[in-house]
Amino acid sequence: MTKPNILVVEDEELMRSILRQLLTDAGYSVLTADSAETALDVFAQNEIAVTLTDIKMAGADGLHLLDQIKSFEAEAVVIVMTAYSSVDTAVAALRKGAYDYITKPFVNEDLLQTVKNAATQRQLFHENRLLRREINKQYNFAEIIGKSDAMQQVFALVNKVADTNVSVLIQGESGTGKELIARSLHFNSARSDGAFLAINCGALPESLLESELFGHTKGAFTGAVSDSKGLFRSASGGTLFLDEIGEMPQVLQVKLLRALQEHEVTPVGSSVSKPFDARVIAATNKDLETEVAEGRFREDLYYRLNVLQITVPPLRERREDIPLLVKHFAAKAVRDNIGGLSVSRSAMAAMAKYDWPGNVRELENAIERAAILCSDEITADDLPQKIVANAAGSFDIRDNEGFRPTLEEMERRYVLEILASVEEDKTKAAEILGIDLSTLYRKLKRYEEI
Repeated sequence: MTKPNILVVEDEELMRSILRQLLTDAGYSVLTADSAETALDVFAQNEIAVTLTDIKMAGADGLHLLDQIKSFEAEAVVIVMTAYSSVDTAVAALRKGAYDYITKPFVNEDLLQTVKNAATQRQLFHENRLLRREINKQYNFAEIIGKSDAMQQVFALVNKVADTNVSVLIQGESGTGKELIARSLHFNSARSDGAFLAINCGALPESLLESELFGHTKGAFTGAVSDSKGLFRSASGGTLFLDEIGEMPQVLQVKLLRALQEHEVTPVGSSVSKPFDARVIAATNKDLETEVAEGRFREDLYYRLNVLQITVPPLRERREDIPLLVKHFAAKAVRDNIGGLSVSRSAMAAMAKYDWPGNVRELENAIERAAILCSDEITADDLPQKIVANAAGSFDIRDNEGFRPTLEEMERRYVLEILASVEEDKTKAAEILGIDLSTLYRKLKRYEEI
């Protein structure tokens, strides 16, 4: 079993040596630091179970280190040591989130018991996190509907990279569900118990976007009535999702690059950098390689964000998912109604034929609209006219000599066209047509006899 790492922060060499030996003899793996600055670096680079720090040190004191560690990892377990005459300071540390405090001079057995209790608390945090992750797995892709090969490839990639800290760039047209993919990456990672914070980089002016991302100090600008941590620091321990990253102004691209490289941000109005521990996921509907080539997006930032790329296919390239999505959104629209809502075959066929330039978002809006207009079944009459017109115009009603075909001939043309659109996959075609596979085989056999 791996020994818990204990970080000892003490600027007096003799006391540091005593604590190291005492804890090592007790079976712990001990790391040491002689200053708050060094301690923060050690903490960031190692899995620390418990931090044991003196309050009074040269340079930044233990309270400052406590703030920094808690900002870096909210669940960090910190014990502070202080002289008996400074108990008030230790109480202040408890208010800031310290696990406990020990007064000097201390009894060895008391210190070891406190560290043991703290390490147990840390282990409980870890076990709870694992339990939450297991619970979240049953909602792996709860809102991402798709059994097509294209979406199965996306799911496989999400599962493979979710539990890493690499930056991910999600590309895809508007409405394809890029944020849902980002949320799946978060909730299937070790950071799932942390915050998932999102911001649209194209929705805010440059000055406000900088403040939202990096934070600001009180009085930094008109309206800054108090300090703000910003999204990078607020997402520490979790995930920050930068939507529409291609819209970010170039001035902020430089600052974002530095933040990603250094894992620290400088709030507006301050000259002091603050560390953060957030995984960054970005998304765009633009071709960033083209944006780089044309000088609108920094090449170095592109490669920093694009450690791994996930491309979400447009709905027109995964038509076999349309019936599943339709049923999902129909159920969602009336989830409080006992009777439910059905979809007619004609409506399903029309939706399966439409190209959906607005992708999944447009489909959801169409179903919401249809659910309001219909009674208990969505028909073609309840759909937007462009969807119905597209289905009607998808094949010629008249033949070359101007004669109208029979209903059976129209059905034959339509069935064969759907079959061709899914590359002769009869299972997919039957689902789009809303008929059993056996029924489709019977129809195809009859068409051969005509």
